[in-house]
Amino acid sequence: MIVRKSAAEVARIAAAGRVLADCLDMLAGIARPGVTTAELDRRAESFIRARGGVPTFLGYRGFPGSICASPNDMVVHGIPGSCSVAEGDLLSLDVGVTLDGYVADSAITLAMGTVDAEARRLMDVTRESLEAALAECRVGRRLGDVSHAVQEVVEAAGFNVVRSLVGHGVGRTMHEDPQIPNYGDPGRGPRLQEGMVFAIEPMVNAGGHEVYVADDGWSIYTSDGSLSAHSEHTVAITKDGPKVLTRRSSEAA
Repeated sequence: MIVRKSAAEVARIAAAGRVLADCLDMLAGIARPGVTTAELDRRAESFIRARGGVPTFLGYRGFPGSICASPNDMVVHGIPGSCSVAEGDLLSLDVGVTLDGYVADSAITLAMGTVDAEARRLMDVTRESLEAALAECRVGRRLGDVSHAVQEVVEAAGFNVVRSLVGHGVGRTMHEDPQIPNYGDPGRGPRLQEGMVFAIEPMVNAGGHEVYVADDGWSIYTSDGSLSAHSEHTVAITKDGPKVLTRRSSEAA
């Protein structure tokens, strides 16, 4: 069952989203070659708690970090640690914030220093596919329209969406119904209604869509070793159109 939120609840999710957006902008400002993912994790936790929030991921189903930090061919769920990022790496950062009992979820992929043209194109296409999906988050559209929007942009660019990982409802808890694949047929699935809140998150591979879980039980990698990028926003369906609740001040749109 897809839980619809009241306007007051959407406002509380948006408050969590503001903390999250500012946290990601802070992380983007300090993430550079040589930094360890453990340092990014420490800074994120301190930032979130200073703003009155709680890092949603910390302890969630046993996850040991406040953020997920996933470089290069690691798609998602990277455990922060002593490993430092290097010049030319891609680094995906996924963060959840709980504030006054409500949850927002968002992710970005960053270039560490200078990256090659194909890596930059992968990042750009992933962001573009997210924006295309967000544009479909309108009353009366169907969930398949959102999923298809991601797939259409990604595959037109010659990349592939990860098919075994999905977006999800969010707000009262971290993961709510529905599951939101990044591929599918338009015109299918539940109709979108005012008050629905989703975490839309394209996970895009430069190579094939297949992935595997590492021995740590969390980190998920591309099966062929190709680069991956991840972009995510929390969005509310409103009568006036999509309302992105995690939009960062550093974003042009």
